[in-house]
Amino acid sequence: MTNYCFLLRHPSRYSCIRVNTLKSSTDAVMHKLMDLVCENGLSDGINGVEIVEQNGGDQPHEQSSLVQKCPYAGLENVLFVQGSGPHVLNYNSQPDQSVKEVIVSRKCAESVLRGAQVFVPGVLACSSHVEKGDKVAVSVAVEQPVKDGGWAVGITRGTVLQGLQSDVHYEERKGLYIGQGTAAMSRSGIFRVLHGIAVEMTERVYKLPSFNDVLEGEIFLQNLPSVVAARVLDPQPGERILDMCAAPGGKTTAIGILMRDKGEVVALDRSHNKVMDILKLASEMDLNCIKAYKLDALKSVRKTEEATIVEMVNSHCEAIKTLAEDSGPCHVTVDGTATNVNEESSTTTVVQFVDDKNPEPKRYVSKAELRKNLRRMKNGPGRNNCFGGRVEKSKGFFPNSFDRVLLDAPCSALGLRPRLFAGEETLESLKTHAKYQRRMFDQAVKLVRPGGVIVYST
Repeated sequence: MTNYCFLLRHPSRYSCIRVNTLKSSTDAVMHKLMDLVCENGLSDGINGVEIVEQNGGDQPHEQSSLVQKCPYAGLENVLFVQGSGPHVLNYNSQPDQSVKEVIVSRKCAESVLRGAQVFVPGVLACSSHVEKGDKVAVSVAVEQPVKDGGWAVGITRGTVLQGLQSDVHYEERKGLYIGQGTAAMSRSGIFRVLHGIAVEMTERVYKLPSFNDVLEGEIFLQNLPSVVAARVLDPQPGERILDMCAAPGGKTTAIGILMRDKGEVVALDRSHNKVMDILKLASEMDLNCIKAYKLDALKSVRKTEEATIVEMVNSHCEAIKTLAEDSGPCHVTVDGTATNVNEESSTTTVVQFVDDKNPEPKRYVSKAELRKNLRRMKNGPGRNNCFGGRVEKSKGFFPNSFDRVLLDAPCSALGLRPRLFAGEETLESLKTHAKYQRRMFDQAVKLVRPGGVIVYST
């Protein structure tokens, strides 16, 4: 078990790149990446700093082998960028001066170990008097056991670091340095703004190139299993596909590209911000077939009774739309009773929908609601419903309405590398994941059409 945890702490020695074949070719991107790797000096050390290989570390690679095509059939749009490590870095090049430091969260550190820069939300603490352009050492704060039996980070965001062994946080980060970089903003700026790069990494324990703002729209950094999952789904142009747990949108866009942007890909996530990320990524890749909705995957199936009611309401809305073209008041007839609806009316007469086969009332719609729909038809959706900071919500989908469904259900992510901490997972939480995934799978079975395809991955 100890050896397993040790291996998980080390990132993969390569980055997996998926090429957007609608905008470029694999060969063209390969040559661009090789030029980028050469410019960043990946094959000759990191920015001229002397690097000493630890036992077991990778040996330097020739430039021609740094970027390689995926050797597996069906994955011709995948490239591998080779990295190296672990490396030993000299953090205290000037012994008479204290080192300026930045402490980041564990999740931020895991991304940095895979080649990312340090972004503002991931910074927990920083030395005083750090200015833009200063050289800083980057370390990670890993969760520690607390008195109540749980795990927590003992650092409050915004903590000032002293850079000395007498610092109360020195032991917490000792031996957990992940690299050095240049501060992209001052200390005050780091804790004042919400977004942006805080530290541009220049020296790393594991050398993997950063792809931030590189070939935007042409490539996407994605784990190979995620690329395979979209390929196994085998989406065809013109089909209707559902990605039930779509964020951050990697598999969604992969599906759209495989369909040649012909058809419809419905992407779901219950987080507003994650739905925005999906839409942003789809826009970067010039994909128009993707529709993203805010919806819990456990509520993906719309109930049949509700579906019947919605159809009835829609039919009456169509009648309102037709009558709205006239200047006179709108008349809606339900069960032989005529009801006047106009902008000046202040009454709240109730309209009752009744199914001929079922005498029980289905739904009550007031005049106020009908007037609201009428105004929306005349004046447009209004600012609150415009595409921008808001996302479209969904009440679910009818059974048998998708040709293929991809369910990449949330899991423990215990096999994700690098993983610097796994203490939050317990046997009970693992069992909970299984129950949660089973419920999602039940939804997927109902949504796919007879003879359709479900791909379940986790």
